[in-house]
This record gives sequence, structure tokens and C-alpha cells, in this order.
Amino acid sequence: MKPAPEGIKGTYSLTVTADDLASKLDPTLPAVMATRVMVGMMELAAMDAIRSYLDAGESSVGIAMDFIHVSATPVGHRVRAEAELTKCEGRRLEFKVRAWDETEEIGSGIHRRAAIDLAKFNERLKPKMKG
Repeated sequence: MKPAPEGIKGTYSLTVTADDLASKLDPTLPAVMATRVMVGMMELAAMDAIRSYLDAGESSVGIAMDFIHVSATPVGHRVRAEAELTKCEGRRLEFKVRAWDETEEIGSGIHRRAAIDLAKFNERLKPKMKG
């Protein structure tokens, strides 16, 4: 991985659909965007920030997330997540992450990722694969 400067940003956006709702996991939950979707968007924004710094054959994996989800978002709203690199120590990266819907900020936190050699990662995973 090439050195990534602090302050670089990445984004990810989507329009909330029925597949993104908490109620899709369990019908007793409200019909609003699930926390898992917001977190996934934050991860994708972080990946977007560092994409051009990864060498061929490299990827990254999430290793930690500390966040709050403070506001519900209904179907049809456009949601935008942003990640800003705040620390880069070798292959370990830390991001400040935030997400907004069309009305307000809906979540924020800290996300950590690690750059990996994809071939080595897949090789270590083989013993866990079935069949």
C-alpha cells in the first residue's frame, strides 16, 4: 500500500429501498433504514477513500467500528456516507465516518481498516472453506 495522507475522503451514497429496512430482518422492527446498512455505507466510503493507494493484488478489511445511529431514515430518502482518513500506520487505517439523509446527520463514529494482500488472505482462509 502506498502511504495515504491524513485528510483524504471517500463517499458512498444510496437511495433507501425496501431491501435496506430494519423490518426486512424482522417484521417487528420499524420500516426504516437498518443500522447495518448505514455501517456498510461507512465501510464503502472508507474503501473509496483509499482505493487509489492500494497496490495491485491488495484490498482492505474492516477490523473495528465504533459508531452511533441517531436518526431514522424512511424509504426513498437519499443517504450519503463520508469517511475521512485520520490515521495511517503502515497497513492500519483509521477513519472518522459520518452519514446524512436528506434532512439531517443520522450517524457518526470511528472505523478502522487494515490493508491486506488478497492472495495471502485467501490462502489463510482455505482451511475454513468447506468442500
